[in-house]
Amino acid sequence: MIASLGMYDFGAAMAANDRLWALIRTGLRGRGLDAPKALSRGEPAYWQAWTSPDLILSQTCGYPFRARLHGKVTYVGTPDYGVEGCAPGFYRSVFVARADDQRRTLAEFDGAQFAYNEALSQSGWAAPQTFAAKLGSKLRPTLQTGAHRLSARAVAEGRADIAALDAVTHALMQGQDPEAEALRVVALTDPTPGLPYITALGRDPEPIFDAVSEAITALDPEDRATLRLKGFLRVPVADYLAVPNPPSPEQIADPI
Repeated sequence: MIASLGMYDFGAAMAANDRLWALIRTGLRGRGLDAPKALSRGEPAYWQAWTSPDLILSQTCGYPFRARLHGKVTYVGTPDYGVEGCAPGFYRSVFVARADDQRRTLAEFDGAQFAYNEALSQSGWAAPQTFAAKLGSKLRPTLQTGAHRLSARAVAEGRADIAALDAVTHALMQGQDPEAEALRVVALTDPTPGLPYITALGRDPEPIFDAVSEAITALDPEDRATLRLKGFLRVPVADYLAVPNPPSPEQIADPI
């Protein structure tokens, strides 16, 4: 069996995720479900895990879920991270620029060099492009970085003007990533459903949902604070599917 919690798994969160998984694993095994001793990390934590028939639990992103995984996996539930200005289980993107950049509003970044983690990211690509388009602005896909924290670094180092980071990742970076000190928040996107937990297609999600809920409740308060976890709930799958898909980077006119 395979389990991974790779979406928010860096710095102090790694040990906290291990302790969270130990509680989930106990709950799963107590319900007669097989569960691996340790979480998968690195590349095996993502598409390899999400598409495996041996998947017991993983966390994916809303864009892959609606665009490629819906109908191929089973939705379990959505963690609530208590993101300010968002309903429980929802989140948003944080636009960041260098602290010394004289542009103060997102409109002033029209045509700016945009760093993004990947084109199938809800918070790094879809939400910011949809939000900018609504304002009549264009963010040019200058640099694909592979990770939110690498997008932040690209902006801090001057290789791009602006990036959009998952609000939870942005919060986790404070105080432990030096790039965070060099950046300031420019704007926030509209909220969308948060990163869902999934299991393999055909697997009953109910005992898994219960095991995760119990584990979050039982988790040490310090670990809950580190992971910013407030609870676990169900968001209607229709809410995920209703989020618009933006053009791909290749479809954005005049990329740099």
